[in-house]
Amino acid sequence: MPSRRTFLATGLAATAGAGTWTGLSSSWGARFIRERIGEIGKPMPAAPFTPTPERWADNALTLAWLGHATVLINFYGLRILTDPTFFPRIGVSLGLGTLGPQRLVGCALTPEAVPDIDLLLVTHAHFDHLDTPSLAAVPGTPAVVMAQGTSDLLPRRRTAAIHELRWNESARVRTPRGEVQVHAIEVRHWGARVQRDTWRGYAGFVVEREGRRLLIGGDTADTPVFRDHRRLGPFDAALMPIGAYDPWIRHHCTPEQAIHMADAAGARLFVPIHHQAFRLSREPVREPIERAEAMLARESGRLAWREIGQTVVVA
Repeated sequence: MPSRRTFLATGLAATAGAGTWTGLSSSWGARFIRERIGEIGKPMPAAPFTPTPERWADNALTLAWLGHATVLINFYGLRILTDPTFFPRIGVSLGLGTLGPQRLVGCALTPEAVPDIDLLLVTHAHFDHLDTPSLAAVPGTPAVVMAQGTSDLLPRRRTAAIHELRWNESARVRTPRGEVQVHAIEVRHWGARVQRDTWRGYAGFVVEREGRRLLIGGDTADTPVFRDHRRLGPFDAALMPIGAYDPWIRHHCTPEQAIHMADAAGARLFVPIHHQAFRLSREPVREPIERAEAMLARESGRLAWREIGQTVVVA
């Protein structure tokens, strides 16, 4: 049996080795730990703008960016929320807290400030899109439309209905404020929440009501399939991800690629999401929106917003 001195020496050596690995390694795991350590004590600024959904008209299509892929929508009186992430961190819940990235900017609305939701859309199971504490906190008794193979991750809560959709499947969702049609579309991404559950689906959505349509891209890399989605339009707006492409270009798109895909689908308004709220990749935080602005500089009014918390009424 090793002596206490040997045990302590071995433990100290292992700790020193782990510290050296964390400090010097370029692996994803070491970078992840360094980033989490670097977040300790960092303040989280409030969102630059605060939406006021209580003032929105019920005879219009209004969108507000709460941060990352979370968009609050008043679709002619029907309240929709996409991929909610309300809280300071996303990631694995450890009981006493969450292990994962800290927000760079606070969510533009707390759950208490969000109106009762009629329809909740969840594009896939990744932690930055399917955040179980946030799903539990969504107010109201919403119907839920999710990608195939993800409803088992929905926390226990009251829901009006749960629909899992594969690509090219549709659901007509009935709510107390009216009906809405949701159609799942193909995107280029992947669905596993952890490495082994590769059977989980992923999707974008087309949402239609009162003769108007939104295209919600979820997460996607560049793909020509958006040309095929044009047949489901015309689209008043496309909510497209523009961040996390460096080095994850196989699964995410650049701002220019996102705009090209929205163009291919025939979307009128370009609504950038999936940037600024969390550091999930290497590109500078402001780079995605700056590139999107440059790309659309000659198309006045086509870029829906630039900052978290901004609101747009889709004409």
